[in-house]
Amino acid sequence: MDVLGDAIGRDRRSSATALRAPATGRSYDYRRFCTNAWKVGNFLRHHGVRSGAGVGIADDPIPEPVLTFYGAALLGAVVRFAPSEDASPRALVVPEPEVDGYHPEPGTKLIAYGNRHENPSVAYFERDIWSENPTQPPDHVGPEDSLVMTDDGSYTHGEILAAAERVVDAEGLGSDDEIAVHGSFSNPGVVAAGLVAPIVAGGAIVLGSESTGDLVVGGPDSDVATDTLLES
Repeated sequence: MDVLGDAIGRDRRSSATALRAPATGRSYDYRRFCTNAWKVGNFLRHHGVRSGAGVGIADDPIPEPVLTFYGAALLGAVVRFAPSEDASPRALVVPEPEVDGYHPEPGTKLIAYGNRHENPSVAYFERDIWSENPTQPPDHVGPEDSLVMTDDGSYTHGEILAAAERVVDAEGLGSDDEIAVHGSFSNPGVVAAGLVAPIVAGGAIVLGSESTGDLVVGGPDSDVATDTLLES
């Protein structure tokens, strides 16, 4: 795998579980996970997201932010979790109750999930993604392209994948393993170990601070040193 999109290619689709969010009662197999990520990518693309464009995503342990992360990656976009309230990326994906707390400049597309916002200019994630084209976007992305932005800098597709693969190798992760994500998505080590490593291994992401799994990522009981993972 050279870029994150390789982890959700057509050949990765199967009936195995890719993502679970026990608090919401939702589960995605690899077929649905890949297809929905492709739909998100096409949806973002229709709203002007291209290579190098910023996509702000709420740090929220439910499926929508994870699917948005993978969908944005297909376009070569640069994702920032937990963006500031005055951030102005090309697209901003947040829970509907939090929409009015953001004050981006013109040019940012606000996208709400959970419920439809009363402002018709705010896109409604669940409705608009459902109707999107279920095919991989055609954009070309390279391993040297930035994927994740934090206050400390940016990390490329190659760097995030390399860190994820180190976790897979060090922990012996496989398709039967579930990785419980307890940490903040704003930590790039949590992204690599919790959101990417399970998919690289063919296992499952399990969201929520109370979730259990074969490996815990983030939080005080983390099995992975997420704060230093990207320094290796």
